[in-house]
Amino acid sequence: MSKSDYFAVQLEKLRQKEQYRRFPQIVHKGKFVEQNGRSMLNLASNDYLGLANDDALQQAFLEKLAEKRPHFTSSSSRLLTGNFSEYESLEQQMAEAFQREACLLFNSGYHANIGILPAVANKQTLIVADKLVHASIIDGIRLSDAPFVRYRHNDYAHLHEILQKQHLNYERIIVVTESLFSMDGDFADLPQLVEFKRQFGNVMLYVDEAHGIGVYGEQGLGVAEQMNCLPYIDFLVGTFGKALASMGAYVVCDQVIKDYLINTMRPLIFSTALPPFNVAWTEFLFEKRPHFQAKRQHLMQLSARLRHVVAEKLNMPMPSESHIVPFILGDNQCTVQTAQRLQQQGYYCLPIRPPTVPVGTSRIRLSLTADITHDELEQFIEQLFLCNIN
Repeated sequence: MSKSDYFAVQLEKLRQKEQYRRFPQIVHKGKFVEQNGRSMLNLASNDYLGLANDDALQQAFLEKLAEKRPHFTSSSSRLLTGNFSEYESLEQQMAEAFQREACLLFNSGYHANIGILPAVANKQTLIVADKLVHASIIDGIRLSDAPFVRYRHNDYAHLHEILQKQHLNYERIIVVTESLFSMDGDFADLPQLVEFKRQFGNVMLYVDEAHGIGVYGEQGLGVAEQMNCLPYIDFLVGTFGKALASMGAYVVCDQVIKDYLINTMRPLIFSTALPPFNVAWTEFLFEKRPHFQAKRQHLMQLSARLRHVVAEKLNMPMPSESHIVPFILGDNQCTVQTAQRLQQQGYYCLPIRPPTVPVGTSRIRLSLTADITHDELEQFIEQLFLCNIN
């Protein structure tokens, strides 16, 4: 067997299990994508507010920068020569919006999640994470080398049992969750987590708002705003690459935590910073965040309609609580074939299979965006059940 034969064998095993992945060859055209000459409504996007396709916003941003255009690269880590005023301006604006002491920017949500926990956790720290947190959080937990346990998804009796048993054994416990879970579309009970923090004095909260920022809350600050929990979350992490149509990530926190991360977080210290031009675009959109309420309301109407129909047609409880609606089919092959049939009918839907989701829960992740119309949704719903071969 040659050196590369092993990898070929493993890839063939993935093909046989319908888990082989490849980059899609697609062309983006607003809320549609084109593949092999077929135009399809994009139902797999994380552009939840439809801002990525808003030409008027892009034009307004470029006109604003007509006199002074930010650099297109930072060329360095922020700790060397790569610190620009755009970063500090956005961090200050975000800290003020969240009414917290500080905000710190990162290159991506993955950078944030693999960097923060290893920086702040040690052998005297117990990490307690929801069973369904994102892969990047799992990687961050593993890199931290801290002891950890996982509680059953959104099972707060189980979490309380762990905290009750362990809170005297560690200097601190960091409870880690997503606010809105990206594959199941359900919410964490943030007020309950805040109550646990009050009950157990050494508990800190780490909440990933990747799929909530921009979409929820009166000011678009996320699920934590909507649930009135903003002041109580120690590490409020979010990304700009989804509803806010940009790139990068952040943590909102106390000033002492920001200073500590600047001095200890390896992905921050050893990475070239985001391009200032990109950060300026992020700030431009973040400033306009409160004015997107109509988009948020429209998205909620679409989501409620799709959830209701899926629950009714499949005779099941509501499949989610949000604009992310999992259409769970279970079998890998069935899921792939159903997605293919939907694509043939003009809907860009993608199969989600293990290891992204647990074995036996393969699904089509229906991701709604605010630029979809009610008529387009109704037409899709009709095709969804015609194409389901399960």
